[in-house]
Amino acid sequence: MPDRPPDRERIVITGIGLTSPNGNCLQDFRASLLAGQSGVVPFTTRYMGEVLAGVCNFDELKYQKRKEVRRGTRAGSISVYCANEAIANSGIDWEQTDRSRVGVYIGTTEHGNVETENEIYEISKFDYDTSVWSHHHNPRTVANNPPGEVTLNMGITGPHLALGAACAAGNAGLIQAVQMLRLNEVDLAIAGGVSESIHTFGIFASFQSQGALARHEDPTKACRPFDLDRSGIVVAEGGGLCTLERLPDAIARNATIYGEIVGYAMNSDASDFVLPNSNRQAECIGLALKRADLAPCDIDIVSSHATATGQGDIEESAALRKAFGDESRPVINNTKSFIGHAMGAAGALELLGNLPAFDDGIAHATINLDRPDPECALSQIVANEPLDLGNVDCILNNSFGMLGINSVVIVKNYV
Repeated sequence: MPDRPPDRERIVITGIGLTSPNGNCLQDFRASLLAGQSGVVPFTTRYMGEVLAGVCNFDELKYQKRKEVRRGTRAGSISVYCANEAIANSGIDWEQTDRSRVGVYIGTTEHGNVETENEIYEISKFDYDTSVWSHHHNPRTVANNPPGEVTLNMGITGPHLALGAACAAGNAGLIQAVQMLRLNEVDLAIAGGVSESIHTFGIFASFQSQGALARHEDPTKACRPFDLDRSGIVVAEGGGLCTLERLPDAIARNATIYGEIVGYAMNSDASDFVLPNSNRQAECIGLALKRADLAPCDIDIVSSHATATGQGDIEESAALRKAFGDESRPVINNTKSFIGHAMGAAGALELLGNLPAFDDGIAHATINLDRPDPECALSQIVANEPLDLGNVDCILNNSFGMLGINSVVIVKNYV
């Protein structure tokens, strides 16, 4: 048996708050994944007309006043909603919590594009008279806005950080939280990732220029990871934040423990602005396994990053073959096929959607996988229907991003 780290260094997930295109809490999100319910819909964006997107529909006013929503940002509202939901779900006595010992670590793909595009559009109506430029622009567009809005809303006086890690950012937020808890910088962390990406036309236009924007007559079939007929990315918004604590603290308050983060890794491709590198991805997986003191055969489910882009899916498939060989385990699934690519929130949402497998033993499917691409040949993919594994003990979550940033998080069932 591998040696366990000291209990004070064991970090567990004790609360979950999320909003996704097919559910605004873990129970609904999981139910949609098991039922094969997509959240991709037609969406109208400036200058481009109708595109396809994963759109969230949560109650912005549940934890904020209208004035706060208007003054802040969409990413901030998503963060505030998810953070409050995570605290409520955790059962923590928030009124008695020392908020100077709470840290907020939120991964984002980018921040400020939405607000800048909107301000430029508005002053264009006034012959670019900058006197009509909003005085809220600066606090809206600083990189730390999403976690900063959380601290303002919840009275948190501990540290807050936004982690810009492209589409690896959701995992990066969790990794930062684990490290800060182990360093005793905080006693409680709110961590994960958020994205407001659908509200900037620029992201759609850029993917379209790359030939990487998905189109399909049926929006629910547009996102097709590993499929021969995949046509590109479906952009989505969303958020997934967790409360993380040291194991003894969670046990002392008799908290529900969703899982223990036992391994993680981040590295860089150093090879291309956009195209991923399967060798570096495989190395990242291997490093996370090593840190967790696990063998490839110990993993039950791999939550894949695959975005339904041509080369991206091929590279990750190659990385998985390198990391896991011909093992009959783990099985592989993909959450983007249901909700699209939630960018900075992707890693966190995809991990959270899989965590209930510790209780029900089921790996949710990858939908829309009708004609598997031979270059993405992975015999372990769970295609179109959930798979009852009977028992799930370890989940490995892949999350990779532009400029060659890779992240992997491994969560183990706590029993």
